[in-house]
Amino acid sequence: MTLDQLRVFVAVAERLHVTQAAAALNMTQSAASAAIAALEASLGIRLFDRVGRSIALTEAGRLLLPEARAVLSRIGQAVRVLDDLQGLRRGQLTLHASQTIAGYWLPPLMHRFLLSWPQVRLSLVIGNTAQVARAVADGDADLGFVEGAVADPLLVKVPLAADRLALVVATGHELAGCASLSTADLAAIPWVLREHGSGTRQVFEDALAAIGVDPARLTVQMELPSNEAVRSAVEAGAGATVISSLVVERAIATGSLVALPFAFPERRFTLLRHADRHRTRAELALLELLRA
Repeated sequence: MTLDQLRVFVAVAERLHVTQAAAALNMTQSAASAAIAALEASLGIRLFDRVGRSIALTEAGRLLLPEARAVLSRIGQAVRVLDDLQGLRRGQLTLHASQTIAGYWLPPLMHRFLLSWPQVRLSLVIGNTAQVARAVADGDADLGFVEGAVADPLLVKVPLAADRLALVVATGHELAGCASLSTADLAAIPWVLREHGSGTRQVFEDALAAIGVDPARLTVQMELPSNEAVRSAVEAGAGATVISSLVVERAIATGSLVALPFAFPERRFTLLRHADRHRTRAELALLELLRA
């Protein structure tokens, strides 16, 4: 059993697709298949059931997956510790961020970081708040960036920039231009919202609960997995949404969306890191830039 074989196994197990795993690892499909075959031969047990063109984890494969992830996480941690011996002349940071942060706030700051530390490799994975928190807790991300609340006691939370949500509708919507919104209006509007687990959805539902509106009473016509999909649907007249002002400020400026009078509390973008993991110089340098 080799580390390369474990990397291939984890990639295939997470995707249940050899070709996709090979592409993610920048290797050929035949090489990935050979690595899996060699790993199964060395263990003397099948890790995948092959049914036609599909594959599925066997019981042995399901048992091996968390252990393989743990081994690769520890190896990655060792590499990061050794990278620190080289100062910031080398290194790598894997960042996971929720969509608003990844799409509108973080990339320019990553660019500024790389202007100072060009030898440090940054990678960014996008998910919702719950997915990002889980990635940091599991060791798949060095740092996470979210806009929702995270309760995991193993994660350190560092507040960063401020953000505010906006309630918007298309220009031709019947409520566009209204001076105020009643709780009855909120319950009657057709809504287009992000999925459960997103920080945006969480903050919106908390704000509703604070004024006595049960989020379960909303008429949710569509749940969509990205900010851009939500914005496009609302611009087309599908209903109202609540979304980061960063996402809709241009649409409001050009007149395709109208903000309605509903005040949301300021929310914070938050950096997450695992309390028990080594803090590399690259992490500290990025945090210093973000705080500045």
